[in-house]
Amino acid sequence: MWYVYIIKCSDSKLYTGITNNLDRRVKAHNSGNGGRFTRCRTPIKLLYHEILSDKPEALKRESRIKTFTRKAKFDLIKKVGK
Repeated sequence: MWYVYIIKCSDSKLYTGITNNLDRRVKAHNSGNGGRFTRCRTPIKLLYHEILSDKPEALKRESRIKTFTRKAKFDLIKKVGK
């Protein structure tokens, strides 16, 4: 099981990523070990996630979501929920 997720950083920027362990990844982002982009933007807040069957599917969905405008990402968050 894989997850695509969107988090909101402390500076209000959005970050989209994938993981196979959502809880661990969110904790890593909040501890400053989640990645270069989020390292200096803690604390983060998980706004959205989707469950996908495998990594290739998650990568495709992540890539698609990353093309969305900020408004479209918030529309997705509002529509589907957390």
